[in-house]
Amino acid sequence: MSIPEFDSDFGVKLDELLHWRRDVRHFKADAIAPELVRTLLEKAMRAPSVGYSQPWRWVIIESGAKRSAVLKEFEHCNAEALEGYGGEVANLYAKLKLSGLREAPVQIAVFMDCAAETGKGLGQRTMPETRTWSVVMAIHTLWLTARAAGLGLGWVSILNPDTMRDILEISEDFRFVAYLCLGVAEQERETPLLERAGWEKKLNGDDLIFFR
Repeated sequence: MSIPEFDSDFGVKLDELLHWRRDVRHFKADAIAPELVRTLLEKAMRAPSVGYSQPWRWVIIESGAKRSAVLKEFEHCNAEALEGYGGEVANLYAKLKLSGLREAPVQIAVFMDCAAETGKGLGQRTMPETRTWSVVMAIHTLWLTARAAGLGLGWVSILNPDTMRDILEISEDFRFVAYLCLGVAEQERETPLLERAGWEKKLNGDDLIFFR
């Protein structure tokens, strides 16, 4: 295979991809071909991983009963989260749509395999959490490849990890990292939802980059 050249045109398209990636919560009901989902996951697994450990494990949730249980768990955790806010912030939180669990045609739970010996522990002695970060890298890669394929992806984090492992009947060796909703976005917006809703504003890069 010849080494590709990434020219300025590619750079422009990559910048557009990064600019238009969104955490999607509004999905159309359009079905997604299983072959496409498999292709996207294969691309996601090209992400870097510490010591080439490849610790990601993907669980595609097809059972209606399990999806309902996940939705119930989200609603429980979301109600608890709301209790942690007060005043106008609580009112704003209550109005936010924070998941696409009712609509997303594809739902994937992502775990990190704590027991896998792949990679032989390279690079993990002082920072074992890098295995989890490797899974996050794969999720981000999936996010970009899904967007490039015309699909939206949303990360649902308002879930209890232990409960999720119980619902999905997953080994205790698997650490829950994320629950992802995948499908055709109902709308395409240039500005992130939480920024549009007034929850938070985009930080200035000058305040986030330091020199020593």
